[in-house]
Amino acid sequence: MMKRLLVEIYSGVMMKKLLALLLIASFVLFSPVKISATLSIKIKNFMAIRQQERVRAPELTGGRGWLNTDRPLTLAGLKGKVVLLDFWTYGCINCMHIIPDLKKLERKYANQLVVIGVHSAKFANERETENIRRIILRYEIEHPVINDADFKIWNAYAVRAWPTQWLIDPAGYLIGRAEGEGNYEALDQLIGKTVEEFRRRGELNEQPLRLALERARVGDLPLAFPGKILADARGDRLFIADSNHNRIVVTKLDGTLLETIGTGERGAQDGSFDHAQFYRPQGMALDGDMLYVADTENHLIRRVDLKTRTVQTIAGTGRQGLEPQEAIGQPATSIALNSPWDLQLIGRNLYIAMAGPHQIWRYDIALREVAPFAGTGQEARQDGDLTSAAFAQPSGLASDGKTLYVSDAEANIIRAINLEPGNRNVVTLVGGDLFDFGDVDGVGDDVRLQHPLGIVTYEGKLFIADTYNHKIKELDTQSRTVRTFAGTGKPGQEDGAQSAFYEPGGLSVANGKLYVADTNNHAVRVVDLKTKQTSTLVIKGLRPPATNAQVEAQDSNQLAPNAEEIKLQPQRLHAQTDATLQIEVALPTGYHVNTLAPNRYQISIESGAQSLSTASGQKTLTQIEQNLSLPLRLPLRSLAPGKSELRVALTIFYCREDNTGTCLIKTLVWRVPVEVTTDASATREVRVQSTIR
Repeated sequence: MMKRLLVEIYSGVMMKKLLALLLIASFVLFSPVKISATLSIKIKNFMAIRQQERVRAPELTGGRGWLNTDRPLTLAGLKGKVVLLDFWTYGCINCMHIIPDLKKLERKYANQLVVIGVHSAKFANERETENIRRIILRYEIEHPVINDADFKIWNAYAVRAWPTQWLIDPAGYLIGRAEGEGNYEALDQLIGKTVEEFRRRGELNEQPLRLALERARVGDLPLAFPGKILADARGDRLFIADSNHNRIVVTKLDGTLLETIGTGERGAQDGSFDHAQFYRPQGMALDGDMLYVADTENHLIRRVDLKTRTVQTIAGTGRQGLEPQEAIGQPATSIALNSPWDLQLIGRNLYIAMAGPHQIWRYDIALREVAPFAGTGQEARQDGDLTSAAFAQPSGLASDGKTLYVSDAEANIIRAINLEPGNRNVVTLVGGDLFDFGDVDGVGDDVRLQHPLGIVTYEGKLFIADTYNHKIKELDTQSRTVRTFAGTGKPGQEDGAQSAFYEPGGLSVANGKLYVADTNNHAVRVVDLKTKQTSTLVIKGLRPPATNAQVEAQDSNQLAPNAEEIKLQPQRLHAQTDATLQIEVALPTGYHVNTLAPNRYQISIESGAQSLSTASGQKTLTQIEQNLSLPLRLPLRSLAPGKSELRVALTIFYCREDNTGTCLIKTLVWRVPVEVTTDASATREVRVQSTIR
C-alpha cells in the first residue's frame, strides 16, 4: 500500500497531464489504494494557476443516490461556492481520521464552502446506500454524500487512493488535490485565499446551503451503534461500549441495568462516573474490578475503577499519533496513540489493536509503559516475526493465554501471534487479502471474509463477527476450517433459529451464551451456543443520554423530517362551542411511540381566523411533548359561522417494541377545510387520522 502524504496545487504542465487523465477516465478504472498517515506532509507547486491553464471540474454524474440532501447537487448549481470533494470508503480508518478536519473546514467557511463526500466503496457491503446512511449517522457527517458505487465520479477525477480530496473554485475549475491524512493546514490556506479572491471579484455566493440531514430522519435509542461487548460470567456483568452515546453501559447478563459510565457528552474528562467523558469507545478488558477501555476517537486508553467509580487516563496524550514509534517502553501518557480499537489482557500486559498505524501495541501495567509489539506499520498481509509482519487495520483481539488472535479487518483475515518467548511470530490462519474478500466458508486461504471486526475464543475455537457479511462464523484454529454459525448473510434483526444481524462488531462469551454487539441494529443479541437460538437482550430502564435528547428537541423546532402531506375532505363544526381536534395515527405492527423523544405537534389556522382558533386564541400553536400518547385530543374554539382551513402537523418518533433497531421519525401534515355553522347536526370535533406503513 502507498505510504505517503501530499498536497498538490497544479501548475500549468501538471494540469495538462490531469486533463489527459480526465479525458480517458471514463475508460480506465484506476487501481485504488488506501493512504495511511505515517510521513510528513509534502507540499509542491503551491502556486496560483493562470486563467488559460485551468481545467473545469467534471460534473457529479453516475452516482446511485444522494444522502444528507433532499435533491441531487450539481457543480453548476453550486456556482459561487468553493467545493471540496472528499473521496472515501467507510471501512477505511484513514478516511475516518479526516472527518474532524472536514468538520473544522465546514465550520470555518460555513457560508462559502460546500463539502461533498464521494463514497467510492471498497467492499461490496459498502456499496449499499442504506449502509452508507448508517455510517453517516454513526460518524455524524453533516455534508452531502453521493454513493459512487460504480466508481464513475472516481474515474472522472482520476482518483487513485482513499482518502483523496479535490478542491474546486467558485467558477467550477480544479485548483488542488490532497491525498491521505493531515492536510488541514494546506487545504485551509488554499480555501482562504480562494474565498478572498472571489469575494473581491464579487463572484462568491455566501448564502447558506440548506440541507436535509439524515439525522433528522431518525430518533435516539437506548443504545447507539454499540461497538464492542464484554461478558463477565463470574461477576454476572455485561459491559457494553455504547459507542455513539460516548459511554459504557453495565448490566447483568440478563439485561438488568446496573449503571452507566460517562455523561454521554464527547470528551476526555477523567473523574467520577457522572463526570467522566469518552469519545466513541470500543474494546474493553477486565482485570477484577478494573475495566480497561479503548477510547478510540480520543486516542486514549482509560482505566475504570469499578469500586471507587472513577475513570482515569493511563495511556495516550489525546492527540492522534501520526509518526512511527520506537519499539521501546516509554511512559504511556507521553505517547500519542492512533485509534485503539480493541484490548486483550494477558498476564500483566494489555495488548492493543492499534487500527490507525496497523500494529499491535502492548501496555505494561506494572511499568505503565506502552510500545509497539508487532507490525511494521505497513498496511499489508505479511506474516513473519514481530518486526517484519504487517497488519491491515487490526480491530479485534482474543487469546487462549498462549496465542494472541487478531481480526485483521481491512485484510479480511484472522491472524495468530505465538506468545512463547523465542518463538514469537505472526501467521495467517484463514482469509483472503486487502482486495480479496467475500463470503466463503472453507479451509485456510480458501476462506473469504468481509471486514471482520470482532473475535472471541471458546473451547478451543474462535467465533468471528464477519461484520460486512452480517454473520457470526466459527473457526477451528487447529484445522483452520471456517463455517457459518449464525446469520443469513443479509442485514436484518430476526431472532430465533434463522437469525439475522446488521454489521455485528463485537463478541463475548459467558455461561454458554454468545453476546453480540449488533452495531447497526443498536442492540445486544444473545446466541445460545448449543441450540443456536438467538434473542435480543432487553435492557429495561436504559435511556439515551440527556444531551442527545436536548439536541433532538432543538432540531425538532426547525425540521419536518420525512414529511407527508394529506388533504382531507371538508368537515363541519358547530359554531360558538369548545371543540376538540382528535389526532389518530396507526403505527406499523411491532412499533410504539417513543415517549422519551421530543414528539411535536403544531396547529395553525391557515385561513378564516374569524371562524376558528386554537384554544389559546393564537393563530399558531406549537408544542413539544415527550410523554405523548395516541390518540391525541387537543382543544379548539369555533367562533362565528364561516369557512376556515386548519393545518395540523405531527412529528412522531416511533420505535420497535424492544427499543432496539432504528427509531424512526415521521411528520404528518393534514390540511383540513372546516366549515363553522349553526346547523344543529354539525359535530363538535375535527378528526384527522393516518396510517404509517
